[in-house]
Amino acid sequence: MSDPSPWWRHAVVHEVYVRSFAAAGAGRAHGIGDVEGIRSRLPYLAQLGVDALWITPWYPSPMADGGYDVADHCAVDPRLGTLADVEALLADAHAHGLRVLVDLVPNHTSVQHPWFTERPDLYVLRPGRGEASPNDWISAFGGPAWTRLPDSDLWYLHTFAPEQPDLDWSVDEVRDRFDEILRFWLDLGVDGLRVDAVPAIGKDLALPDAGHAPGALFESGRWVDSPQWDGDWVHEVVARWRSVVDAYPGDRVLVSESVVAGPERAARYVRPGEMHTTFNFDHLRCPWDPAALRSVVDATLAALAPTGAPATWVLSNHDETRHVTRFGRAHTGAGVMGFDAGAPADLELGLRRARAAALLMLALPGSAYLYQGEELGLPEVTDLPDEVLQDPTFVRSGGAVRGRDGCRVPLPWSGSAPPFGFGADHPWLPQPASWAELTAAAQEGDPASTLQLYRAALALRRARLTDEQFGWDDGTPADVLSFGRGAGFRCVVNLGPDPAPLAGEVLLASGPLVDGRLPTDTAAWLAS
Repeated sequence: MSDPSPWWRHAVVHEVYVRSFAAAGAGRAHGIGDVEGIRSRLPYLAQLGVDALWITPWYPSPMADGGYDVADHCAVDPRLGTLADVEALLADAHAHGLRVLVDLVPNHTSVQHPWFTERPDLYVLRPGRGEASPNDWISAFGGPAWTRLPDSDLWYLHTFAPEQPDLDWSVDEVRDRFDEILRFWLDLGVDGLRVDAVPAIGKDLALPDAGHAPGALFESGRWVDSPQWDGDWVHEVVARWRSVVDAYPGDRVLVSESVVAGPERAARYVRPGEMHTTFNFDHLRCPWDPAALRSVVDATLAALAPTGAPATWVLSNHDETRHVTRFGRAHTGAGVMGFDAGAPADLELGLRRARAAALLMLALPGSAYLYQGEELGLPEVTDLPDEVLQDPTFVRSGGAVRGRDGCRVPLPWSGSAPPFGFGADHPWLPQPASWAELTAAAQEGDPASTLQLYRAALALRRARLTDEQFGWDDGTPADVLSFGRGAGFRCVVNLGPDPAPLAGEVLLASGPLVDGRLPTDTAAWLAS
């Protein structure tokens, strides 16, 4: 019988962007992180106090989109390791008490996937309108979502990069093949799957125009009734995946990446019999503003309550500007997949807010996702040379948009100069020399460091926040967020200009107190 409160309802999951985490095996020669690198850093993750790791794609790939252009869904890119390496990683992770989630990419494959040449009937191919594409749909990476096949009147749909053709999920064989892919990884022993871009499957295959304005951005979080995204029939597919996963023991989990219009639409993906949890993009993109934050928390919990699914909370990921930088800007909300990069930031202010935001997030009921390096207080790298940028958004925009590479710079582990113990002499993206003070080794044992703050918070969370009780405190100033998690625990976050009073024993604070009061942009956990 499964635990009535399965692990994923309250887990803290650490996202591992594999190419930038650590190199210890095949990846060293290519300047990229690899499976052995992840395995070598499992003690660090266990000491950090997370419950699981989500690993971004390690599949064979031409790397047109950082591994999300998959050429084989049931293998490992030889630059990253082997299936034997994965089996060893799973065994070691489980020995450390860590669960492992892998990325499933169902909407598209690489153009180099054998299916694309051998079975084009599995993809969305349509004749054009004369010399024009079949409709006006746009790509998430900029420009049109269609590319014409050479010497043909057929066009293929690519919701993302042209190297990523969309599969046709109305075809039974596509569904059957992905059942097999799910079973392959579950049989290997993974604890769950994070499923990429789920609403993209729900496109209207009659292919009507979407009515995009010239130069429109791919803002699926605002689209309502778009024929390109989040159609109702996607839930047939989601329910089918759930039935496959439910046949396995051990509380395996499905996590949905669903960037849709509001929490009510997102909650549809976690109705009974569908996904277990879904990412909370409203929280990730919320500005550092007390009213906005409270609204996101309330709307999230209200939307999920009828489903019985837990909330998730996240501040950064491999597609978004790191929140240390974002919170140091005049506009603190996130843009669309790196399209906000470039605005100047006060990193001292951003770090202070980021530390407070971490305590806020980790005190909320449900599960939380950490993006690798946020526990070190890493900022976005905004000055990467043009010649090293690889993100499709940079290429598709003609260099006008910097893209997401700035949040994907390889991690600094130790040492006083690049490559900071990453494991490869020449990492695929250069690290700033200023990161010498932010390495994991430099922060080890420093009680004021961001790493030590995260370790302390995760230990307290595991010890004290064992249920899903939650309630706002009445009578607090509008710019102070204060809530309880049952008897004996309270989180207070001051977003106002003046120090706020505290009542109770301070268990942990994101920054120094002033005469026992909570300064601006600071959070505290209290025993009350």
